[in-house]
Amino acid sequence: MKARNDVQVTMRIDRNVKEAAEQLFSRLGLSMTTAVGLFLRKAVSEDAIPFVVSAKKSGINGYSARQIEELFGVAVDDAIAKKKQNGSPVARYDEENKKAYLEYADGRREYVND
Repeated sequence: MKARNDVQVTMRIDRNVKEAAEQLFSRLGLSMTTAVGLFLRKAVSEDAIPFVVSAKKSGINGYSARQIEELFGVAVDDAIAKKKQNGSPVARYDEENKKAYLEYADGRREYVND
């Protein structure tokens, strides 16, 4: 039911951002209208944007934590591939046995401290 003081607000937003926000709010049990209303109420009560707004890029050199993690994974995979190509052993960890080992190009494993 519409309250007496309610007004309609129309805004333009990137489709992907809107869809992701709707999914998030749905998981939280909120509608887009309720979530935007919460944001506006919080901003008014704090007399400020209720989070940091900065021109600085987040993360390291503008990369987010997720991007850094992905780039690190790619770098590790590339380093392992080069070592295998050169026939050099690759350091690995056996989760089941809780031991570090060297894996050679022929598949042989040499466990550390064995």
